[in-house]
Amino acid sequence: MVAGNSGFDLVVPGAVFAKSQIDGRLLMKLDKTLIPNLGNLDPDIMGKLATVDPGNDYLVPWAWSYTTVSINKAKVTKALGSTPLPENAWDLVFNPTYTAKLKSCGIAYLDSPTEIIPPAMHYLGKNAYSNDPADHKAAGEMLAKVRPHIRMFTSTMIDDLAGGKACVALGWAGDMNIARARALENKSKNEIEVLLPKSGGLIFFDSLAIPMDAKHPQNAAAFINFFLRPEVSASLTNELSYATANKASRDKVTPEIAQNKTVFVDAENMAKMVSPSSFSNEARESMSNVYTKFKKGK
Repeated sequence: MVAGNSGFDLVVPGAVFAKSQIDGRLLMKLDKTLIPNLGNLDPDIMGKLATVDPGNDYLVPWAWSYTTVSINKAKVTKALGSTPLPENAWDLVFNPTYTAKLKSCGIAYLDSPTEIIPPAMHYLGKNAYSNDPADHKAAGEMLAKVRPHIRMFTSTMIDDLAGGKACVALGWAGDMNIARARALENKSKNEIEVLLPKSGGLIFFDSLAIPMDAKHPQNAAAFINFFLRPEVSASLTNELSYATANKASRDKVTPEIAQNKTVFVDAENMAKMVSPSSFSNEARESMSNVYTKFKKGK
């Protein structure tokens, strides 16, 4: 929640929660006449968000990234030996042929069922946002085969990657790029590389929205319009290394970040990205049960 004495209120829902909030009439439809800077937004990125917000009527991206795989290049090269990197980066965390070799240098999973089960289903060729318990079970059965090779389930991915505790990670590209930058700043030998899976990563958004019971919706719209000024959106990306959807801000983003194709994904890889969707409460419970069993190794 963004709120204060200035007299406006906003919420910042994740895309996978937003559809149910829109359907439940918890969010207010944007008065686009009050937000002229909406024209700065990238149509391709907004098209991805439209799967949960048709017409882009309720959500304005605050920042976005995607779930993917990253590696510590030297450690992975050493662990794999004569085995080359796979064509599809997901193999590094889901295929026992690779995970058995990488066990020695450390595989880390982001500790969250909704960040692990969906890419596992995607890897199996299923709908990443399936609400079917049978699909969750299939993902769990696949994950069980690599469970002996996973070193850690972490909520401190940045530190674990930058510090060399893990050589392969499954998590958020934004955090992985922060870890990469931190390793460079510390002049460590840990060279972190974020990968773009051949079959696509899972894109996600944190978005600005106006709650239905907002007392000052016009002020909220004014703040959104302010945020969509190129220099303001760019300042967020420069600080966090998470991409902005504001196309007009790109020339104000630090060149190193703006030119990083794993932050601002090119059109070919963007087309492969899995758009967000939503899960029912029953599906969330099902995935949580599958994940808990997988994590315990039972």
